[in-house]
Amino acid sequence: MRKPRQSALAFIFITVIIDVIGLGIIIPVMPTLIQQLIGGTLSEASKYGGWLMFAYASTQFFFASVLGNLSDRFGRRPVLLFSLLGFCINYLLMGLAPSILWLFIGRLVAGVTGASHTVAAAYIADVSTPDKRAQNFGLLGAAFGIGFIIGPVLGGLLGHYGPRIPFFAAAALSFINFAYGYFIVPESLTKENRRAFSWRKANPVGSFKHIRRFPEIGTLVICIALVNIAAHAVQSTWAYYTMERYGWNERMVGISLGFVGILLAVVQAGLLRIIIPKIGAERSVIIGLSLYTMSLPLMAFASESWVLYAACVPYVLAGIAGPAIQGIISNRVPHTEQGQIQGGLTGVISLTAVIGPPLMTWLFAYFTRKDTVIYLPGAPFILGAVLTGVSVILAIKHFMRRG
Repeated sequence: MRKPRQSALAFIFITVIIDVIGLGIIIPVMPTLIQQLIGGTLSEASKYGGWLMFAYASTQFFFASVLGNLSDRFGRRPVLLFSLLGFCINYLLMGLAPSILWLFIGRLVAGVTGASHTVAAAYIADVSTPDKRAQNFGLLGAAFGIGFIIGPVLGGLLGHYGPRIPFFAAAALSFINFAYGYFIVPESLTKENRRAFSWRKANPVGSFKHIRRFPEIGTLVICIALVNIAAHAVQSTWAYYTMERYGWNERMVGISLGFVGILLAVVQAGLLRIIIPKIGAERSVIIGLSLYTMSLPLMAFASESWVLYAACVPYVLAGIAGPAIQGIISNRVPHTEQGQIQGGLTGVISLTAVIGPPLMTWLFAYFTRKDTVIYLPGAPFILGAVLTGVSVILAIKHFMRRG
């Protein structure tokens, strides 16, 4: 069984890499494209950027549980292929957008089909033994890191030829990803482990109720929610923040995100597989959350760009917390419920993405507009540090209660 499991992990690893390249390639040019379509300032564009992420997250919130449940019924492979094809259509719509409305339509399409990471997580749970799940979930983070080494750098370079070019490149990559999945990726969920589809469980509220059936993971789910809201201080405002604070262009934004991707790949693919077994999942959670709390204020007050780069190191090291939490949760849930739980967790993360982007971009826009009382472009990072600090306290109390 060892070789088939390793082959399956390699398949899903490559699939996620290509998918994330498609996501990362458009990030450096989004501010410029939005500015062109609205004819506004960078501060104004950031608010539209936040609402575009809101549109994606809100639709994903309602459909992630549906697709997660469908993968429990029909298998991971067909749902994954459907998701990848949806991303291809999304990028084409956004690349051809004649107005800001078309960007929103593209994001809605992507949100409906955006279950690739949900199904990938369930896929990994299918082919992993309990003692290896936390480490193998780290492969998703490693794939994300590698994709972000290539994607934003490529997007920054292609953006030199126009802000729409990276969208067409992303569409091509998504179609290649679809073709790869169609011809190469095998099914991971055996027929005996499939279950009937239930609309009651497939709606977001049903997923939350399902998570509530396992009270031992409730606090950890709250920690995931807080950390993911905080993460949007970086994810939703990075391009706007660095362009505003340091005067970066698309190329510099792409290079900086490529640097973050390198760090992420090193941590998730290398250090994570050493750190978690060595210090244990619970300590990994506490240390990781604490590093988030320390690094975000450093980013907020980084007066020079090199300080921002330095702050990225502890921020990325904090990534050990996510796979550790996910591994703990997965090990406390029956095998037949993995797709349901992963869909529910994706629903939670999507709900935080409904809240996070407009909140963080609003903070950025408010503290960078011309008539602002206090000029503080790093305000989103400060709020993020407060949220992760709360998660540290909750996690410590949770583990102490369990002894």
